[in-house]
Amino acid sequence: MKRRDFSLAAAAGSLGLLAHLPAQAQARAPKAGTEYLVLDKRVPVDAPAGKIEVIEFFSYNCPHCNDFEPALEAWAKSKPADVVLRRVPVPFVGNDVEAKQRLYYALEAMGKVDEYQPKVFSAIHAQRQNVNGDANIVTWAEKSGLDAAKFKELFTSFGVASKAKRASQLTDAYKVAGVPALAVAGRWYVDGETAGNMNKALAVTNFLIGEARKG
Repeated sequence: MKRRDFSLAAAAGSLGLLAHLPAQAQARAPKAGTEYLVLDKRVPVDAPAGKIEVIEFFSYNCPHCNDFEPALEAWAKSKPADVVLRRVPVPFVGNDVEAKQRLYYALEAMGKVDEYQPKVFSAIHAQRQNVNGDANIVTWAEKSGLDAAKFKELFTSFGVASKAKRASQLTDAYKVAGVPALAVAGRWYVDGETAGNMNKALAVTNFLIGEARKG
């Protein structure tokens, strides 16, 4: 969901789209300034040397991020070995955004993101559960099978709060206009508005990964 709206195509078939792009689409390189943006100033990356960082900016409150999640998960499972995917929860979209950021980083600290990312989206968008506010988030975590004491300790910790603050700083550094959005190698930004839809945004991301390998 954008600070301004954009059109999002259904994401579930994105990998098929990437594999079966028309020949003319495969031949034409995406255009800088149109289908993706080049950052005025490079953003430092956390990826190890020799790895290419891809960031997904998202919000648990965002219905478009919920729609995009299956395609992103499938892409992540088949991404090249030299690509590192990071997720960054943004400080906008709906209410209770800082708590939702801490929810993500508590899951990350527990090593539970892969397992619980779809569950959070489902609880909010499919099951319409109340996952707002610290108390409700902790209750949801316990009912969802997490170690409640450990989750609460991490969720309210200084370390997780610091990561949430850093996520907000990264959102500003990349000038994220809305979510879902993707950033590559601290140099490029693409979203559903620039690329046309999130299917195409994944295709542009693959192109930019190739550009990053060139140095």
